[in-house]
This record gives sequence, structure tokens and C-alpha cells, in this order.
Amino acid sequence: MATVKIIENKLLSDNWYTLRKLTFDYTTDKGEVQRQSRECYDRGNGAVILLYNKEKGTVILTRQFRMPTYLNGNGNGMLIEACAGLLDNQSPEECIKRETEEETGFRLTKVEKVFESYMSPGSVTEILYFFMAEYEPKMKVSEGGGHEDEQENIEVLELSFHKAMEMIKSGEIKDGKTIMLLQHLALNENYIVLNSEMSSIT
Repeated sequence: MATVKIIENKLLSDNWYTLRKLTFDYTTDKGEVQRQSRECYDRGNGAVILLYNKEKGTVILTRQFRMPTYLNGNGNGMLIEACAGLLDNQSPEECIKRETEEETGFRLTKVEKVFESYMSPGSVTEILYFFMAEYEPKMKVSEGGGHEDEQENIEVLELSFHKAMEMIKSGEIKDGKTIMLLQHLALNENYIVLNSEMSSIT
């Protein structure tokens, strides 16, 4: 069985979160010892949720500016995403309820955890907890949009499920966590009326 022995743990940056360079001996299952070095970025763990309305066949997404995508060719840097946030010492369930209300204006009492995933395991320590929740118009308690003091400027989108899936194909939606949740929705017909063409939401 492979084993790991950390030789050096060097802090490269803690300006926002922490970037470390790890030097370690990796012993393979054949007994071969390999000296390796990796940089690991620790920004904490997070949670993400897809809100859906079963009867209308709609989902709630957000749109906001993401600098890393802007630097990597994403036009004006605007990205369509499912609501998400860092745990900040809360449980995943508490975090995602808070983030949902702050970003979308919907107050949730019940969420369903569906899976968890390492999103970029080659360099980032973060594990992301994925949730689903059904929403109704009466659950809307504010306009959402995020916190001004955190310089958030979030647009709330209500789209038909079919429109959202088409936006994956067209490249309008290219955020990994959002695609994962929409695909999960597509594979579980108990969540939503997939053949609903009655919704006037686009």
C-alpha cells in the first residue's frame, strides 16, 4: 500500500488563503520511494445548491463576474453558476442556506445533500458539498444579489430546465459545479417535470 511522508511544508502565500509547497516521499505499493513536490492551495471547503421548481420546470441560477475566467478568455468575465459559497466554520447545510438567501433571496428550510466532490484535486484542497432544494415564489424574502460590503454584484436568473440544458450545449453555461447539478437533475426525473413545455420562463 502506498504511503506518504512529508519532508517539507513551506508557506508561499497567505495573502487571501494559503498556498503551500509540499515536498514529500511517496512510497509506491511496490516499495519504490519517490521524492515529489507539489503546490497546494487551501481556500477552505464549500457548498453549492441547485434550486428547482418541479411544477414550473424551472431552476434558479446566478450570474456574476469571475476574474480568473476573464483572464482565461471568458469574454467579459461573467459566469452563470448555481448558488455557492465557502463554509466559513459553518456546517455545509447552514452555509448553503445562508448563501442561498444572500445571493438569490430565497429562504430555505430544507435542503437535500446529493453528493460531494473534490473540484480540482491536482492543486486545490477544497471539497465541495452539493445540494438540491425545491423552491416556491412564497419563499422569496429579498431580491438577493449578495453582500455589497463583499463587493458582490450577483444577478438572479430563473430559467426553464430545458433552457439551462441548452445553455450547457451552447457554452453559455460552462461552470463545472453547475453542470454537475443540472446533469444530476436530468438523471433524476423525480425532481422536476422534464417534459414541461408550459413554463413561460426562458
